[in-house]
Amino acid sequence: MLAAPVLLLLLVPFSPSSAAQLPNPGQAKVALVATNGQPFPWDRMRLPKTVSPFHYDLSLHPNLTTLDFTGVVRIQLDVHEDTRAIVLHAKQMQVSNVWLLAPEGVRPLRVLEYPRFHQLALLSDSVLTKGRRYEVQLEFAANLSDSFHGFYKSSYRSSSGEVRVLASTQFEATFARAAFPCFDEPAFKANFTIQIIREPRHIAISNMPMVKTVALPGGLLEDHFDTSVKMSTYLVAYIVSDFLSVSKTTQHGVKISIYAVAEKIDQTAFALDAAVKLLDFYDDYFDIPYPLPKQDLAAIPDFQSGAMENWGLTTYRETGLLFDPDKSSASDKLGITKVIAHELAHQWFGNLVTMEWWNDLWLNEGFAKFMEYISLDITYPELQVDDFFLGKCFDAMEVDSLSSSHPVSTDVENPTQIQEMFDDVSYDKGACILNMLRDFLTPEAFEIGIIRYLKRYSYQNTVNSHLWESLTDVSDVCMCVCRSVQSGASKWYPGDELDVRAIMDTWTLQEGFPLVTVEVRGREVRLSQERYLKTDDHSLTEGFLWQIPLTYMTSASKTTHRFLLKTKTGVLHLPEEADWVKFNVDMSGYYMVHYAGDGWNSLIKLLQHNHTALSSNDRASLIHNVFQLVSTGKVRLDTALELSLYLSRETEIMAVTQGFGELVPLYKLMEKRDMAALENQMKNYIVDLFRGLIDRQEWTDSGSVSERVLRSYLLLFSCVRNYAPCVTKASQLFDSWRDSDGTVSLPVDITMAVFVIGARTPEGWDFLFEEYRRSLQMSVKSRMKSAMTVSPLQDKLKWCVHHTTLLQSLHGEVMKTQDLPGVVVSVSKNPRGYKLAWDFLRANWPTLIKKSILGCVFFKVQLLCAQVRSFFGSLTEESGSEMRCIRQTYETIEENIRWMDTNRPLLQAWLDKRSHRAAHEDL
Repeated sequence: MLAAPVLLLLLVPFSPSSAAQLPNPGQAKVALVATNGQPFPWDRMRLPKTVSPFHYDLSLHPNLTTLDFTGVVRIQLDVHEDTRAIVLHAKQMQVSNVWLLAPEGVRPLRVLEYPRFHQLALLSDSVLTKGRRYEVQLEFAANLSDSFHGFYKSSYRSSSGEVRVLASTQFEATFARAAFPCFDEPAFKANFTIQIIREPRHIAISNMPMVKTVALPGGLLEDHFDTSVKMSTYLVAYIVSDFLSVSKTTQHGVKISIYAVAEKIDQTAFALDAAVKLLDFYDDYFDIPYPLPKQDLAAIPDFQSGAMENWGLTTYRETGLLFDPDKSSASDKLGITKVIAHELAHQWFGNLVTMEWWNDLWLNEGFAKFMEYISLDITYPELQVDDFFLGKCFDAMEVDSLSSSHPVSTDVENPTQIQEMFDDVSYDKGACILNMLRDFLTPEAFEIGIIRYLKRYSYQNTVNSHLWESLTDVSDVCMCVCRSVQSGASKWYPGDELDVRAIMDTWTLQEGFPLVTVEVRGREVRLSQERYLKTDDHSLTEGFLWQIPLTYMTSASKTTHRFLLKTKTGVLHLPEEADWVKFNVDMSGYYMVHYAGDGWNSLIKLLQHNHTALSSNDRASLIHNVFQLVSTGKVRLDTALELSLYLSRETEIMAVTQGFGELVPLYKLMEKRDMAALENQMKNYIVDLFRGLIDRQEWTDSGSVSERVLRSYLLLFSCVRNYAPCVTKASQLFDSWRDSDGTVSLPVDITMAVFVIGARTPEGWDFLFEEYRRSLQMSVKSRMKSAMTVSPLQDKLKWCVHHTTLLQSLHGEVMKTQDLPGVVVSVSKNPRGYKLAWDFLRANWPTLIKKSILGCVFFKVQLLCAQVRSFFGSLTEESGSEMRCIRQTYETIEENIRWMDTNRPLLQAWLDKRSHRAAHEDL
């Protein structure tokens, strides 16, 4: 599953009935009581292993008029221990007519419910015998969910104004149980044979191809789907809709189809071609044929996640699948291709081989995120994905540098804890440590190892150690051979046999990441490691130790040298003395580096005089590291700012955007405080720093993908910051577009800058809003929506929050409910809107929880610190008080206050000094 693409918002779907579900381990167990007052025969959140399913026959009849559904499920079971009770999951549904279909005959089973655990117990009068097979049948009924999980209602409005309803599924992580009674844990894999009853005006699709359609009394049709491969319940999927489709066949004979609403089917050509190319790539790369005869990709009008990897039927937000060559931008193409690459990678990583339990979610998501970049680098080299991977590591480090972070592999039990695992640590950190391991083992050894892992555990469930064993098996031999052919590349470390598990356990079983301090004394390099943590409580950094695959290069050699640091401190010797040493080459390792002594000064001099001596990733990592080290007091702010001066000559996207990423937050910390003069000084410094690069940008769609994405970024920033040449040009383009009633074609990559300027006037905002309502291009709508929420017009923002963009979206009117979190964040980042967003969040918190649209907005100012603590402190555990993202919000606020109190005088002095220096140079 791809998490929803929302900046600074941690989406945590929350089920009030699932919080606080386990007794304290230290307390005596309390007998659980079913809803009818009788003892419930099981007292744990996880299901017993006394029985397991091996086949489901599932028949469903969704009614898209009454918005409910009925069904029958027959589950064939293996019995592993003698038992009288079958415990499985069902959530918020009416279960009736439960039968045991045994060799001795059919007999009823008593049913007990324990809603707190979403569990049913089916009780038999006689013992179910170990080693035998049985079958149970349950009838059930429920309403289509009005959230985004389980079997839920979606809708869209046609161009004629008619509201069309469809029903779709989203079962990851614990929502299959809300659609049919099942063993809803990933280790309970089984085959599924599904039938769906529908009206003739609709179609039904599921994981497998349809094998026949049967006419039923009353004019209904029943579609029968082929039996699935063995898979987990969270991968089951079905959709009943009026979608249209387009199809192609891969070189390996797999039918690929894209499904979308009729009026948007003409936006599916790019996704169809991408899916064909990527599925063929994975088929060859993994050396394992895709095991299903078809792969459907469906664009769902209401979809909270970014996408979902259901086997054979992947589902997407419309923005994640639909592409208009005339209206979509370069970043849209990059994003869509990455999403498809992610979900198709899951067909092997996650679907074919599945983590045993949600504590190892990263085995699914980290790999899929990592494979986005591996696959696109080969299949779509023109997208230049390497220019964007490093940003994922920086995103992960932002969360992982907080004491409230968690290990990549973390113990979880209840659904709320499970859902919190879908975060930057599981996805982005998972991908980054895999990239580090690939560099460590060599790409050749890594590929052999993961293929061995997939083949060895196909249709099974795994834990961390299974992956490490598969990689260790091949790496001892291949690593030495592969390294030897690299020009001058040195061995990682002498002596010991390679133990991948010992190394990687230090990266997956403890939270955070290391800061490596480097001190060069002649040819001797002294090394030490500690946990990097944004806190002034140094006791929280104690007791952490990583095995770190260090890489470094020097002014004296272009060779990448390697050294595995396994201890708290270490020493290595350079072949010869050097003017500078740069560790973590291309930042392939998930760690930060502090250059003690004169180390930072030597690197600053290098950047100022010959910055291209280092790669773009190396430059970006230096920018990131030096500013992050200011937070811990390792580096003075003025040192970091001196390094940033070289950015006036930078042109590469990763280094430029990282420069913005470190500098912009500095003035953001001042926007809502009474320090306008310093805020404006900082804004002016950033504009001056990048003025040359901004002035060279053309208002066209020319250039490579990275150049086009960078152009969009720079022009948007300069317009938001009122840089006169950009404002003038954007105003002219907006006026021309508005005067043509939206018919003039704007260069796609600069539309965001144009829309932002247009939304500054009441007339422009109103026109933009009307165009938003009319548009069928999702990427265009997304840019318009963002522009409207960053408008400086207080009355429009207030109207946004209280009448349309926020409140009506709760009812799916003007804006889809799925977009609500992003809108709240965007308004909250607006200096004129953050109080409106905060008031909305507080006022609507119960509704947001009920509809599983919960987020943590980071209000990073002292003004709101007390309010944030007071509000979240007043919540009960059932309403989300214990969520990790709330703890991260507290930490972020406190860190920003501490940073500002410590560094404001230094920032003021450095900016003043620079102003005087610039004025002197002008004379």
